[in-house]
Amino acid sequence: MRLFKGFKDLVLRGNLVDLAVAVVIGAAFSTVIQAFVKDLITPLIGIFGGFSFPSWSFTVNKSIFQVGDFINAFISFMIVAFVVFFFVVRPVAFLLDEIKKHEKKQATTTRECPYCFNAVPVKATRCGFCTSEIMAAAAVATVVTEAEKK
Repeated sequence: MRLFKGFKDLVLRGNLVDLAVAVVIGAAFSTVIQAFVKDLITPLIGIFGGFSFPSWSFTVNKSIFQVGDFINAFISFMIVAFVVFFFVVRPVAFLLDEIKKHEKKQATTTRECPYCFNAVPVKATRCGFCTSEIMAAAAVATVVTEAEKK
């Protein structure tokens, strides 16, 4: 029974469900891109050469090398990689950079009270929450630097 509960917890965990949805959507997207390349892009390329690009192949000792299928798969991969990079990776990287900038800006204006752990301004010498006297930021930096030297 405990094993079943652990399995249920794993399956119903939010990250796992999100990952499963992403895989299914990614597979469907890949199928659409493959159809797009096979049915629209490669026939357009074949128009200029006068041959059927998707069925392009050659034979060596009864082994068939389907170059057209490989090129279709490569073009599909490049389109999927392009879309993922420009519509997923770049926006997420931009958002993470903005969050880091915001956190860095906040970190420089406040610090934590060592007694009540609330955020107080860097220049404060007394906590506004618990009214304890705290060292000024310059004194804290000096103490930390001297401790690192030892």
